[in-house]
Amino acid sequence: MTMELDGRVAVVTGAGQGIGRAIALHCAAAGADVVLAARSVGKLAEVAGNVASQGRRAEVVPTDVADPAAIDALVAATDRAFGRVDVLVNNSGIAGPTALAWDTSVDDWHRTLDVNLTGPWLCCRAFLPRMIDAGSGSIINIGSITGKRPLLGRTPYAATKAGLIGITRTLAEEAGPHGIRVNLISPGAVEGPRIDAVFEAQARARGTSPQEIRTDFEAMSPMRRLVTADDVARAVVFLASDAAAGITGVDLNVTTGTVMY
Repeated sequence: MTMELDGRVAVVTGAGQGIGRAIALHCAAAGADVVLAARSVGKLAEVAGNVASQGRRAEVVPTDVADPAAIDALVAATDRAFGRVDVLVNNSGIAGPTALAWDTSVDDWHRTLDVNLTGPWLCCRAFLPRMIDAGSGSIINIGSITGKRPLLGRTPYAATKAGLIGITRTLAEEAGPHGIRVNLISPGAVEGPRIDAVFEAQARARGTSPQEIRTDFEAMSPMRRLVTADDVARAVVFLASDAAAGITGVDLNVTTGTVMY
């Protein structure tokens, strides 16, 4: 087993399930200690046990990324537990509503932006001074192909994922002189309960069945399959590692070919 992240500390938001869980476990397998942040403590405890079984340390920190005070507490907990941060993975996100723009409530719009866009910005804003002091670091934002191509009824979600591209590129410019790299991963549809719920909502919006929606998504991929959480997690480890030392400001597609731009 290679240890691309040996001795480093990775903070992973939304680490309790799905992509975030896979990212945390792959980072631990690559040698990193992990700070696990999410709103659901019970799920984090299970992931922490899996990290410990790989011989790495895990710190569980209940966190609502849309709350600036919670982000300050996350930084403080990371400082206490490890005294450093080498990798920040902004993975927390919500699907938001599935509704035409004129049927979307203002509250749903704001909540989606608060979690998916303001949350990553708050995390970057809070952790970057530590990385600047250290003269190194890697930030990886988790976006979506919906930030680059339309998906019916998902205006708030699409806006947040497109916004992450802009944040990533600008932070790469600002933080680069301090030895910090900032990149983004745009996954395609990722297998799991969350995409199943999206398929169900799309089916209602389009007047068809969830299976037909899934089949359509699979058909858009040259590999004829959805993305797995492990696909995304392996890309995170690569971008966090020295193997990607010359890569910053990149929007990396992990889409099984569904999107190639």
